[in-house]
Amino acid sequence: MTHSYVVAAEARDDIRGILIWSQQHFGDQIRDAYEELIFAGLSDVASDPMRVGSHAEPELGATVRSWHLALSREHVASQVRRIKSPRHFVIYRAGSDEVTILRILHDAMNLPAARIPSAR
Repeated sequence: MTHSYVVAAEARDDIRGILIWSQQHFGDQIRDAYEELIFAGLSDVASDPMRVGSHAEPELGATVRSWHLALSREHVASQVRRIKSPRHFVIYRAGSDEVTILRILHDAMNLPAARIPSAR
């Protein structure tokens, strides 16, 4: 069962920052490819929040999980350039029928130090 998902303001800011950085450092094509990858990752967690490869993040909350975007590489349309080594992961809260995307963070970030939105 696919869940609907909502994107918290902090995650929207993360996405915006990632795409701006990607465009400045790698150009339009890579920026567009990373955008496709991010939204493939959001679709993946919405389609199955408990999917194999996701991880519980109990230090962030009882229902908080993470999903690395590298695991969504094969779900990007074939005509879109695939990102070889994505460096971001999705932090989300899995509800009974809705997933809340809390943050999109760089994989070098110290998770406990990340500012994660509280339950809404």
